[in-house]
Amino acid sequence: MNYVDPHVHMVSRTTDDYQKMACSGCQMVSEPAFWAGFDRSTAHGFYDYFTQLTQVEPTRAAQFGIRHYCWLCINPKEAEDLTLAREVLRLIPEFLDYPTVLGIGEIGLNKNTVNEIKIFEEHVELALKYNQLILIHTPHLEDKKKGTRLIVDILRNFSKINPSHVLVDHMEEHTIQMVIDAGFWAGLTLYPETKCSIPRAADIVEIYGDQRIVLNSACDWGNSDPLAVPKAALELRMRGHTEKQIENVTRENALRFFAQSPKFK
Repeated sequence: MNYVDPHVHMVSRTTDDYQKMACSGCQMVSEPAFWAGFDRSTAHGFYDYFTQLTQVEPTRAAQFGIRHYCWLCINPKEAEDLTLAREVLRLIPEFLDYPTVLGIGEIGLNKNTVNEIKIFEEHVELALKYNQLILIHTPHLEDKKKGTRLIVDILRNFSKINPSHVLVDHMEEHTIQMVIDAGFWAGLTLYPETKCSIPRAADIVEIYGDQRIVLNSACDWGNSDPLAVPKAALELRMRGHTEKQIENVTRENALRFFAQSPKFK
């Protein structure tokens, strides 16, 4: 099968992972900016990171026939320091003209603090100013429902937001309804321990259908699986879903969302 992974963190993966993904049928990945496993101390570190996302990773992915796109932001885990966060925000416009940058992300909330909300709102303002797609991170575990509700309510305060330009990721059973009802796209992140397991994701697809829902691995430096999307396709196939339904959640829906960016090919 051919598929795309709309949320990966390949800077933390080896070339072996690229090869395995290519052999499994992966044609394209998109990589949101994220936490590096530690808090970066200066904006210079983010400048180098954005350079890696826009220049190094597309070349590395191309060696295996995979097209690489990316997103730029300061991750909500590092948004508590307002001074640093705003210095990073001022760097982002310099990179938005790169041909593989699809938008602003993954922005959102981590612990639902006042400072995180301020920086989330400033990211949204930046996306609107430069007409960028938005990819959103929702909190983990006990803060997820509260954080997702906050995110949806904040986005509704922006009258210029086009819901179809927003993908809200890391959805679970208790959060996806509010995102779908608000007109946003919903991402199901397939993690072996946290977020959403493959059987749970298959259950959600069976309940909510195969429209405006995308599957991703969000593979990073933690316990994660870069082949989670094709494994989820197998789960859906074994449950009797049609090839068209499987294709929608593993490829076509993501392509429809990305195609709203003029830089997406």
